[in-house]
Amino acid sequence: MRPKIAVVGCGYWGKNLVRNFKELGALELICDTTSQGLEKANEIAPGVKTVQDFDDVLKSGVNGVVIATPAVTHFPLAEKALKAGKDVFVEKPLAVNYEEGAKLVELADAKQRMLMVGHVLEYHPGIKKLIDLIRDDTLGKIHYIYSNRLSLGKIRREENILWSFAPHDIAIILRIMGKMPFQVVVSGGSYVQPNIADVTITNLLFDNGVRAHIYVSWLHPFKEQRLVVIGSKRMATFDDVTKELLLFDQRVEVKEGEPIPIKGEGEIVEYASSEPLKMECQAFLDSISTRNQPLTNGHSGLQVLKVLQCAQRSLVLNGQQETLPIERRTESVVRVIEEEVSEAKAISKKNGNHQNGKKVVEVV
Repeated sequence: MRPKIAVVGCGYWGKNLVRNFKELGALELICDTTSQGLEKANEIAPGVKTVQDFDDVLKSGVNGVVIATPAVTHFPLAEKALKAGKDVFVEKPLAVNYEEGAKLVELADAKQRMLMVGHVLEYHPGIKKLIDLIRDDTLGKIHYIYSNRLSLGKIRREENILWSFAPHDIAIILRIMGKMPFQVVVSGGSYVQPNIADVTITNLLFDNGVRAHIYVSWLHPFKEQRLVVIGSKRMATFDDVTKELLLFDQRVEVKEGEPIPIKGEGEIVEYASSEPLKMECQAFLDSISTRNQPLTNGHSGLQVLKVLQCAQRSLVLNGQQETLPIERRTESVVRVIEEEVSEAKAISKKNGNHQNGKKVVEVV
């Protein structure tokens, strides 16, 4: 029997969830506290019952509750839904702080309920194809990753650009790496509204030496949503504006101590044309039916939330380095540093410039 779903919030993003669950034949109920939201709901999903009181959702016979309301309401609404025995899909971020997110995860586990977070790009077939290329060693050893998510607006008042845009990129980078970073450093600026950052640059360092940076802004002259992954064998880019996934046969090889750039043409990598949001909605329905955890479950969302909270602290403290405890990180970091020092010394010896090698070692 197909699960029955209630969508709470039919605003900027909620209306897209209403449409998809309607098309999937699972939409039973829509809840919105505003007359505008209810009008939009009736327009998108005519004939589907609408309510204004969230308690009516909890009393209904729906199996799953989808929460697409402002971030500050995610925790109280999700908590109520889980306590009422409902499976829950909450839009990103899971909560506005790690402690609340952890409570939701613990509650879902205790109640044996599904808890899913709306990191929609993890369901994008282009991103999934890119991750397949990385898993297949097509790119070789990952050196670094960067992501730009830039546009003019939509400027929010209840959250800054870090919490609005960066969760998507953090989620993808954590999925690619399969681990948490141990160091987070963020800088940014507030230009439109006091104390609400419009631009941030987040730097992540992982225990295997891989670095990633995330540049997000809603104060930018053009729209760009691009992810770049640099590997030892090849490089890849995914552009979410043009929808192109490109694989470049480009790298740098060290021959007799001399770094030589190898340049090659980029080729388009084909991937399925499925709508990411529909794939995400279907994943929630599947998790309800099978009782198997979805890709972006509560534990996954909690990891993203932990990075976000560290990033916010670094931002507030003007770029102060924040450290996350990672098991066995010391051994792997030491190994990476030793490899970099050895390579720096080899290059320095080749060039006959020991002082240059010394500087490299100090920077490492």
